[in-house]
Amino acid sequence: MSISAAQVNELRKKTGAGMMDCKKALEESNGDFEKAIEFLRKKGAAVAAKRADKTANEGLIATKVSADNKYGLIVEVNCETDFVAKSEDFVNLVNEVVNKAFDSKVMSVDELLEKNPDIVTMVNEVMGKVGEKTEIRRLAAFKVDNGYIVDYIHMGSKLGVLLNFENVNSSDSDLATLAKDISMQIAAMNPICVYRDQVPSDLIEKEMEIYKELARKEGKPENILEKIAQGRLNKYFQENCLAEQIFVKDNSKSVNDLVSEYNKKKNAQIKISDFKRFHLGDEKK
Repeated sequence: MSISAAQVNELRKKTGAGMMDCKKALEESNGDFEKAIEFLRKKGAAVAAKRADKTANEGLIATKVSADNKYGLIVEVNCETDFVAKSEDFVNLVNEVVNKAFDSKVMSVDELLEKNPDIVTMVNEVMGKVGEKTEIRRLAAFKVDNGYIVDYIHMGSKLGVLLNFENVNSSDSDLATLAKDISMQIAAMNPICVYRDQVPSDLIEKEMEIYKELARKEGKPENILEKIAQGRLNKYFQENCLAEQIFVKDNSKSVNDLVSEYNKKKNAQIKISDFKRFHLGDEKK
């Protein structure tokens, strides 16, 4: 039967579902509103639309790395409450998302959805079951040839790290230990980048201005404000750049010292390449 725009609009107002979902529901139910609503509820589309403006800051962080440590991903899937985050339906959804992303070797959420369009249906179905906004918020991945990728999930699955080394041609237990230690360092100390030359120039300028103004208020002469600010900027780098951070397990060493010690012991040239740190509800980076 032919479905009119007025019927579609009426169902949309009743359910909050999208126009195309409403049209399909009416077509599938031959214009029967009650059956159409049931169709939408089963699909989860009505819930999805009605909860679109809700805040979803709970959920889980999950990771997966290939057996050869050449590909790895980290994903954040959100819901509205911690209660739902622990539910079987939500946990199963997260596992499905991770496995499909891993099997497709995707690098982003957009690529994941493009290669696995059925995931949208899965998310909507879970949303219909749990009655909360559910979304795949972000995904990051590394894919390397001569690298080494490791992951770390902190207890509770609300914080995770994906770490990538370069110039790694072979791995051993020492490298695995080093990688785990540095992953836990990232989780605990939240660096903004690996090396100081990766800090954005506008951020450096802002910090320098703040340090100069602080020194000025302390009564320091104008001609030494630059030098004072530079000294404080170095301290900023040491606190925020992973390679320069003091190692949390041994404050006599920096993270860079750990890598240098490994290279000297193994006659290697490995280097920290990049990392991703996802903490539940953080701003996307």
